[in-house]
Amino acid sequence: MSMATYDKLEDGTFVARIPSCKGVIAFASTLRECDRQLREILEEWILVGLKLGHTLPIINNIDLNKEPIREPVDTL
Repeated sequence: MSMATYDKLEDGTFVARIPSCKGVIAFASTLRECDRQLREILEEWILVGLKLGHTLPIINNIDLNKEPIREPVDTL
């Protein structure tokens, strides 16, 4: 969310987007609602991307494209 950009439109509503995450954009009548919607859209975008095997951008050194490291249950 630190990379999100916000703009106020001519009609007084707001738009927010995360440029590195293509298609993650939200519109709302208040800045707070726009931020809330952007967070929800980003979460859904990440979940769909993971499910479909899309390559996701690396943001703030967070790489969701790596294969998870699985440890045997007996090591816990």
